[in-house]
Amino acid sequence: MKRRKVGNLLGLAVLSVVAERPRHPYEMAAVLKERGKDADLPIKWGSLYTVVANLEKHGFIEAVGSVKDGGRPERTVYRITPAGREEFEDWVRELVGTVDPEPPRFRSGLSMIGVLGPDQAISGLRERLDQLDERAGKQRVVLEQLRPLMPRMFLIEVEYDIAMTEAEARWVRGFLGELTSGTLPGIEAWRRWHETGELPDDFGEFVEER
Repeated sequence: MKRRKVGNLLGLAVLSVVAERPRHPYEMAAVLKERGKDADLPIKWGSLYTVVANLEKHGFIEAVGSVKDGGRPERTVYRITPAGREEFEDWVRELVGTVDPEPPRFRSGLSMIGVLGPDQAISGLRERLDQLDERAGKQRVVLEQLRPLMPRMFLIEVEYDIAMTEAEARWVRGFLGELTSGTLPGIEAWRRWHETGELPDDFGEFVEER
């Protein structure tokens, strides 16, 4: 991943809304929340003004005036600059075209699942599968609610979420099937290891090699 002058993904979200038209930070936050962008990006709203200041510092946005609403303090209005639009497009291009090198948390858990033993692993995976099925159901409801309201190009991230959730659920369901049926190779040795704390010979050789 490219090292960016403003690397906080909230900066990408800010660029997305000021690319439409000039806005002040309060309006930026309101629009992003209304569109549910906090579900798409790891947004920390307390960082908004710092991110806006950094985008301005590096020439990606610029102040074009201020507005005053009632008794509230004046709010600075920002617009995107040509450099900001170039940065916005390049950032999205990178996110779409580059595989994230960070492993998902679930993969980290799977790499250590041996410590649980088969029965605890089955219990945990069943809980995860229930959550995945519930999430996929909710995502499908949201998609059907939004389809009549906007073009598909603005819904593809929801389609992606559903596809990824369903794919993970299929994998978990298959692995659970191997565990519950006892057909996973080495499952009895794994169970003995968990119950006695003694590594079977074939497991020991494998651990030493690693």
